[in-house]
Amino acid sequence: MVLSTQTYTPTEEAEVAQWLQTSERLKGSPDDASPILDTLNAHLSTRTTLLGTKPSRADVAIYQTLAPLVRAWTPEQRTGEAGRPHVVRHIDFVQNSPVFELAVADADKIPVDLDQVLYVKPPVDPKAEKERLKKEKAAAAAAAAAGAAATATASAGAVAGALVDRTKEAAGKVADAVSAAVAPAAAEGKPKKEKKEKKERAPKQPAAPAAPAVLSPSQIDLRVGHILKAIKHPEADSLYVSTIAMGDAAGTDDTAEHEGQVVRTVCSGLNGLVPLEDMQGRRVVVVCNLKPVKMRGIKSSAMVLAASPRVREGEPDDHKGPVELVEPPAGAVAGERVFFEGWRGDPEKVLNPKKKIWETFQPGFTTTDALEVAFDAAVVKELEGKDGLGKLVTESGGVCTVKSLKGAVVR
Repeated sequence: MVLSTQTYTPTEEAEVAQWLQTSERLKGSPDDASPILDTLNAHLSTRTTLLGTKPSRADVAIYQTLAPLVRAWTPEQRTGEAGRPHVVRHIDFVQNSPVFELAVADADKIPVDLDQVLYVKPPVDPKAEKERLKKEKAAAAAAAAAGAAATATASAGAVAGALVDRTKEAAGKVADAVSAAVAPAAAEGKPKKEKKEKKERAPKQPAAPAAPAVLSPSQIDLRVGHILKAIKHPEADSLYVSTIAMGDAAGTDDTAEHEGQVVRTVCSGLNGLVPLEDMQGRRVVVVCNLKPVKMRGIKSSAMVLAASPRVREGEPDDHKGPVELVEPPAGAVAGERVFFEGWRGDPEKVLNPKKKIWETFQPGFTTTDALEVAFDAAVVKELEGKDGLGKLVTESGGVCTVKSLKGAVVR
């Protein structure tokens, strides 16, 4: 939907007005724009447009104000450690996307190389960080204990010094007095305690066997993911490495922090099948509870769902495409649960590779003639007697779709 046909709620209109004021402030004080640009960069780190996913005249105003400034930025100012890569990505998106109806001539466009990323914040391993803090705490406690021990030793030395000054005669008197006090008690002896009879314990009842898990595609943890950044894998021509927010809590295993958000690193074999610029800032559907695997030296902690044509019987599955990413409905937010209608339930924390849950249900993932992603129960032999299609929907009720592939395989 192009800009001229968009409609906005009163809240969105108010936000557009605020960004138009920001554009005017940037025009009025270009030499003192750093705080505003930092705020804008942080805002765009979780959004495709200023309103989230919906284009507006505010995007055009910000583009027209910042284009001359961004054109003069050095590579370090664009994607360096202190750069503003999300502002650059937004500028490139507005000048190239037809939805904004700008028709910027190629000669007037800001040259942007999406592959030129000078700085990638290194991921923090939560387990290693936790272990490091634990060791620091233990070292501090040991130091405190050593100090206390030194103080105690000094005090004991002082007492010992006082005792050394006593005469042998005094020491003998003390020993005699102690012996006299202890001897009667030893002679009388202490009364023996009667042994209590042990009560016979009732035999333990055998634990009831655990109820067998009900096979369901809901065991797969599907969520909306927001790709904050995607780059080419440095060691694999077919892979992208994406930084994706998917609603994890801080400190969750295999997560890191990027631009103030908890994210996972995800490797996907989409290089050559999906343009790198199409990966930037978009919403996707991710499988979140597969066991993490290393792909050419980089740990991948989730999987991006995509559709491809179904291979005919006898043909090789060469993964040559075309490939289309599964798209959540407009307005879906990172971390929102996604499930198949009729198969809602609690997913497992981590899928046990030996149980092959993913391999069991993935053959039923497909697309309909209406380009909706769905689960076909009749395809999964383990669900004998079950049939019907369940659409892939978000908690808020929207349906996940693909662009053009009907009857496709989704994986």
